[in-house]
Amino acid sequence: MKLYIYEHCPFCSRARLALGLKHLAFETVVVMEDDAATPTGLVGKKAVPILEKPDGTHMGESLDIVRFVDTLGTPMFDGPPEAALDAWGDAAWPLALKLFIPRFTEGDFAELATPSAREAYRQREERAFGDLDALRADSARYIGKMNTKLETLAPLLAGRDAIGISDVKLWPILRSLSIVDGLRFPPAVRAYMERLAAAGKVPLLFAQAR
Repeated sequence: MKLYIYEHCPFCSRARLALGLKHLAFETVVVMEDDAATPTGLVGKKAVPILEKPDGTHMGESLDIVRFVDTLGTPMFDGPPEAALDAWGDAAWPLALKLFIPRFTEGDFAELATPSAREAYRQREERAFGDLDALRADSARYIGKMNTKLETLAPLLAGRDAIGISDVKLWPILRSLSIVDGLRFPPAVRAYMERLAAAGKVPLLFAQAR
């Protein structure tokens, strides 16, 4: 199998995490941010992740990929979602975007390795989120709010060993936030992040924190 990704993308992280947790062999293909032709040719639009399945066909949409991956071998993600984890992720997502999107445009990712690719990405995100410099300027306020949210997550993750579909949705949000310097991840949250990163073979972004 092949998985077409952007390294920064939280939706791609869902698919990467699922494949890693399932110990399935796959090739990672990084799509450059200014390359619309490759994903459009595979699934009809400029969007990743895209999975090339064993039969050579292609599919998009991160959770559809996760569900397909879970049909290979023993299922891991077919249980019911966990309402508390999903609710935290849904509430944190709009604030998280304000923090990690401006930093992603500055990050060290393979899909941004050329000036044209980085500029294409910045323009795409500015169309979606407005002035990224203004978002950056408000970081202190957003970081304070997110630190409060992370404290409320800690009791939900303390001692957690299970892995299910809600983890596949939650962990990529936390991975994305690991690029934000100044966030305080409580010990239970940090341990959860590192446990799934190791098990799923998807690195966190603390080394790039800015």
